[in-house]
Amino acid sequence: MFKNYFKIAWRTLLKDKTNTSLNVIGLSVAFAVAILLGMAALFQLSYDGFHKNRESIYKIVKTQQTPKGPEAVTSQPAPLSPSLATEVPGIKRITRYLQDGMLAIQAEKEMDMDIIWVDKDFFSMFSFPITNGDGNTSLSDLSSVVLTKKSATNLFGSTDVIGKTFSLLVNGIEQPFTVSAIADDILPESNLDFEIAARFESHQDYSENKEAWDSQYHDVYVELEEGVTASSFEKSSESFIDLHYKEGIDMLKRDGASADKNGRFINLKLVPLNDVHFTNLKNGFVEISRSLPYLILGIAFLILFIACVNYINMSIAKSAKRLKEIGMRKTLGAQKNELFFQFWSESLLVFLVSISIGVLLSVVFLNDFKTMFNTQVSSEMLLQPTVLILFVGVIMLITLLVGGYPALLMSRLGTIQSLKGKLQSTGSNKVRDMLMVFQFGIAILLITGTLILWSQIEYMRNKDLGYDKEQVVSFPLNGKRNSNDVVALLRDELKGDPNILSISGADSNLGLGKDGSRSSSKIGFEYKGRVVQTNFLVVDHEYVQTLGIKMVSGRNFQSPSDSLGVVINETMAKELAEQDPLTAQLEISDGVYFPVLGVIKDYNFNDLDRAIEPITFYMSKEWGLTYAYAKVSPTNMANSFTVLESAWKKLEPNAEFLGSFLDENIDRTFRREKTTAKMIASGSIIAIILSCMGLFAMSLLIVSQRTKEIGIRKVVGASVTSITYILTKDFLKLVLVAFLIASPVAWWVMSEWLQNYAYRIDLSVWFFVGAGAIAVLIALLTIGSRTVRAARANPVKSLRTE
Repeated sequence: MFKNYFKIAWRTLLKDKTNTSLNVIGLSVAFAVAILLGMAALFQLSYDGFHKNRESIYKIVKTQQTPKGPEAVTSQPAPLSPSLATEVPGIKRITRYLQDGMLAIQAEKEMDMDIIWVDKDFFSMFSFPITNGDGNTSLSDLSSVVLTKKSATNLFGSTDVIGKTFSLLVNGIEQPFTVSAIADDILPESNLDFEIAARFESHQDYSENKEAWDSQYHDVYVELEEGVTASSFEKSSESFIDLHYKEGIDMLKRDGASADKNGRFINLKLVPLNDVHFTNLKNGFVEISRSLPYLILGIAFLILFIACVNYINMSIAKSAKRLKEIGMRKTLGAQKNELFFQFWSESLLVFLVSISIGVLLSVVFLNDFKTMFNTQVSSEMLLQPTVLILFVGVIMLITLLVGGYPALLMSRLGTIQSLKGKLQSTGSNKVRDMLMVFQFGIAILLITGTLILWSQIEYMRNKDLGYDKEQVVSFPLNGKRNSNDVVALLRDELKGDPNILSISGADSNLGLGKDGSRSSSKIGFEYKGRVVQTNFLVVDHEYVQTLGIKMVSGRNFQSPSDSLGVVINETMAKELAEQDPLTAQLEISDGVYFPVLGVIKDYNFNDLDRAIEPITFYMSKEWGLTYAYAKVSPTNMANSFTVLESAWKKLEPNAEFLGSFLDENIDRTFRREKTTAKMIASGSIIAIILSCMGLFAMSLLIVSQRTKEIGIRKVVGASVTSITYILTKDFLKLVLVAFLIASPVAWWVMSEWLQNYAYRIDLSVWFFVGAGAIAVLIALLTIGSRTVRAARANPVKSLRTE
């Protein structure tokens, strides 16, 4: 019986190649896109999920109530970790975690590598596979390190390197380390990334900070004992906080901070390891948001929904041509269930073919998808048991519901109604119209989101940041020489070269450079009986000049001899609350006062999702520089870049030159926004195409149902224009309803999203009008050709269709 159903279904599908092809193409594309987007979302949701002890591992966040509101930070002082381990119960393991870039030296090789400084239990806590050596004892010695396979191969040319030594440049001195273990290369879905792992106590800043509770510069991860919950640990740590942060709490009270709802000023919060990737501390609270992966899944669902609606509508449109077939089958004794399975078998065949093609397309275009959307998904994800079960379950549900609805509708038609060739169902028409409104509502929502996203990105790209980002190149000082000496040597080397206008340096980059490193330093100090916090930047005396930052008052650093003075920005000047900020003396170091030499105009040194904060420039030979900046001639910037690279290679022949223009660095900070915008834009295009296919199917149905009416209207003198208007107005009404529903939703969603940015565009009505106009134009183009052709048809043929 079932074999007969499928045989007839196959023949029926082949007879109507146009509708069958449209259905298969639409569903195949939708399945392919949904699979790719689903894999991208699952990749995001799988971060740090490979660690065996992930359910009991947490990242420590310190929250405090300041006079300006709540603040949350992950940076902790060095003595926190050992003190917690001995004074607060419930800790199984704990480790400090400091990520850094450092020069590794092996024979003639010099390589800038990502290194993490951790405690000895790190590899017992986290499940990084160890291929050679023993992970539990790999960091038992202060001079021991763990390399990944890739870093071992890069340094030694082999992974068989247990017991071999190489050097790390620590404080300008080559310090030897011994390889104790080799780990697998780090998975892309890991938040903890490294090429070298070394003991925290071997870090250059450890000795001077090991007892300093006011120096916060690293993260802390804790593994709790079985049965200990995060909330119970947080409660247990309150007395610990009161003891060790007493001075800080007293200062917060003195400066006018308000306690939280529990009457506390400082707390330790635990963020589960599975939530670390989705944690946002920007508003002073621990906020967990999986909005991006859920947005990706939402787009995948919407595209599938549109494709399924298309199939339903096109099946109903096709059924208008098969009414007499249904009537004859019923006359000859066919039962409802037999008709249902006959029509459902056609749907099943279409879905099986579409799914097969969709899976094939997703594999073929996987690499292009990865490149376009900057994701590390792999086809292996589809073979995971959970994903397979979910995939098969969704496909079965879609096939049953989407394929079953038109089959049920056609099988329930009356015999006389079918033999007359009339498809009249007010209920089904309402469902059809509702689905059409949803289709175009989704499309308009996605189009609006795309227009607003790209406008925000362009606004951020073109915003005046307060410094010259087009003519300035930054690059890490990743060689063996002293960084201050390298900047001075570069300045001498390129002095008089018309391609290079100025050279300077700082201990932080602007934007995100090619080395991928980002760092910042914030300090707090006493000023006239209150704590003042400021970002702290060590600079060279030509930094302001090189970046083109404008002076507001006072003067810039004039020479290296100005190292006992500071330059501040306007926001820092407001923080000091002096009538003349040039009279201020800042006690940044104990007992040493630094006069304010000048005030610069505010500039955006953070990402544009954050407001401008106080910043203080300081010159110090002891602290060193980590990035060089070069202002190049605008006449031949490509040649200037080459000149700069050649000068670097002359000074540091074994170190890689990782220079990039600041505007490129800024663009890299928009990577997340660009990826989101690309996904929504791609979803918009696919949604529009699929919606148009559904609209085309509806136009076929309506024209088929009103063929006789069209003929009569032409006979009594109706023009082609009037008939076309009559046939299209109902469709345009549906698009208008979709616009009225989608626009408020789009406004609410996008206004909430824009709140994440300190600098943002205004939501103009033209974004929504533009999206609606695009939808109307596309709808007209889709149905216009079909309705015009029907309006111009010979009325004699139209009248004979009865």
